[in-house]
Amino acid sequence: MHNPIYHQIASFSSQGVRQLAVLIDPDKADEEDVLKFSNLANKYKADYIFSGGSLLTNDFMGTCIRILKQTTEIPVIIFPGNNMQIYPDADAILLLSMISGRNPELLIGNHVIAAPYLKESGLEIISTGYMLIESGKITSVAYMSNTLPIPYDKPDIAASTALAGEMLGLKLIYMDAGSGAMKPVSVEMIRQVKNNVDCPLVVGGGIRSAQEAEKLWDAGADIIVVGNAAEKDPEFISRLCQSRNKLNETKVTT
Repeated sequence: MHNPIYHQIASFSSQGVRQLAVLIDPDKADEEDVLKFSNLANKYKADYIFSGGSLLTNDFMGTCIRILKQTTEIPVIIFPGNNMQIYPDADAILLLSMISGRNPELLIGNHVIAAPYLKESGLEIISTGYMLIESGKITSVAYMSNTLPIPYDKPDIAASTALAGEMLGLKLIYMDAGSGAMKPVSVEMIRQVKNNVDCPLVVGGGIRSAQEAEKLWDAGADIIVVGNAAEKDPEFISRLCQSRNKLNETKVTT
């Protein structure tokens, strides 16, 4: 199966190219917000747009994805909160297996139910080892998933978990402090995970400044994901893209 988006992610990762994904939560956006995010992502050249949420109290996600596909060439990737969030208008979906928890429904159960629909959807399927990291508060994803996050100060557990996920054949590792996290995933944890796996590493949650993002990129994150901070300050996308470009230019010249 041809997987152009994953091929791009993996190719950039192998070259050490930093990447940025902007996350839009349809529960917190209207059509005007989506257009604004799309325009900013286009203007500053974000690499990916993620769409999804832990709850979804309305039916706006399908509309959100259609607006994005009409207004941007940036890949639109579903970051699903449950097995009902399958929208064929998107380009790809992260098929999340929550390897940090022991809830069987989130390891494989929901995937069995969703598999026939995913096959029919035509979406590019990117199998992803999803690791929830403790961030100083109970986040929406921790509550909704009924799982315990990996402790913030246990990078060895995170590294072993990620390694197991890669050995099981998962194509991405996604470390998430969760929406509204008090602090992002630690530099030391990112570094240990990256030193133990070869697959691309995605990191999100609790990132509130370009300086924080640069530290996480430098520690080994291939893709940084921002949501809440960009919702509150859309120009945050500009600052992050400037930092990403600076780091990538430095790599090219060294």
